[in-house]
Amino acid sequence: MIKPTPAPEPAPLRRALIVLLDGAGVGALPDAAAYGDAGANTLLHVLSREGPLELPHLEKLGLAEILKLSGEGTAGLPPLRPETGYYGRAASLALGKDSTSGHWELAGVIMKQAFPVYPHGFPPAIIGAFEKAIGRKILGNLRASGTEIIAELGERHLQSGFPIVYTSADSVFQIAVHEEVAPPEQLYRWCASAREILRGEHAVGRVIARPFVGRPGAFQRTPRRKDFSLDPPGRTLLDEAAAAGYPVAVIGKVADIFNHRGVTVHRPGSGNEATAAALCGLLEEIPRGLIWATFGDFDTLYGHRNDCPGFAAALEKFDRFLGALLGLLLPGDLLFITADHGCDPTWPGTDHTREHVPLIAWGPSVERSCPVGTRQTFADLGAAAASWLQLPPLENGDSFLLSS
Repeated sequence: MIKPTPAPEPAPLRRALIVLLDGAGVGALPDAAAYGDAGANTLLHVLSREGPLELPHLEKLGLAEILKLSGEGTAGLPPLRPETGYYGRAASLALGKDSTSGHWELAGVIMKQAFPVYPHGFPPAIIGAFEKAIGRKILGNLRASGTEIIAELGERHLQSGFPIVYTSADSVFQIAVHEEVAPPEQLYRWCASAREILRGEHAVGRVIARPFVGRPGAFQRTPRRKDFSLDPPGRTLLDEAAAAGYPVAVIGKVADIFNHRGVTVHRPGSGNEATAAALCGLLEEIPRGLIWATFGDFDTLYGHRNDCPGFAAALEKFDRFLGALLGLLLPGDLLFITADHGCDPTWPGTDHTREHVPLIAWGPSVERSCPVGTRQTFADLGAAAASWLQLPPLENGDSFLLSS
């Protein structure tokens, strides 16, 4: 009697998890001097000033080896080489140092031209068109810290009802409005009007709604921020994953940065704790596909505010979460850890810093220790994630995975 041929084992369900530590750069890029950032090194400087820190899981995944690549030491981290996993860093081919171009490059789209920036405020034609669209004047129109300009102009804003418009070193048009002056939905409509105006040569990367509450001397921004981005100018990792029928689940501002293109599941995540909780929930809900979580507090709360102790404490807290996350991964999972730019809290000013970003990839099925050195572009991460999910190659980037 001929025995039937046993059916082949089904292929394991595959997930690519991208965990992005916003602003966690690992050393200045070769062209950093053109941005005033020569010598910036976010993680190294935080560790040097605030260490020793308890980061056992990041250390196990190769953090010391990554920091060595800048040639500036390891800030006292133990010389621990990973037993398994990929580790290195990536340079950026995109111009600028903002969140949008960084996220897009990681997903395979490289900006050929930098977004416009406005160190002296927006031109009268832009402000005039915006005031006409919303039917009232504005306050501000200068480059400023968000918390500082609210403290400075918040009382006048409450008295006049005029929104506060400001920018930063990034390509952003930010609108701050007290929720008693205009509810968030009205603010979002104003932002949508600004987004329509800011096209062509004035196509900023993002228009950002910044609602706040409180009284003079005690204003606080709320978690109802919303970003109005442009469409990426090419097909991204998210587009390709969605086209292949995979769920594409993102948390927090990731959906806004990609203008919701390619996103099939969106979960809120207004801070690191909420993002971590949402990520754990998605691991239970989404058995296959792409999951992207950006942990924004490193940048928003600490890097931009020159709060080095806060940055360090957030790193330790993230590392404790990372230990739990690693225990949740399944054989078909590959976890990527990276950043989108630097935001060195020890650096003069409060802007992003033009830096390399860490590249870490680990999963239960990775059997070797694989140093990848310094990659030419952030897009190599997107290429590796696409390879893991068995998607067509992206337009930019080369996968660093040995096999997938």
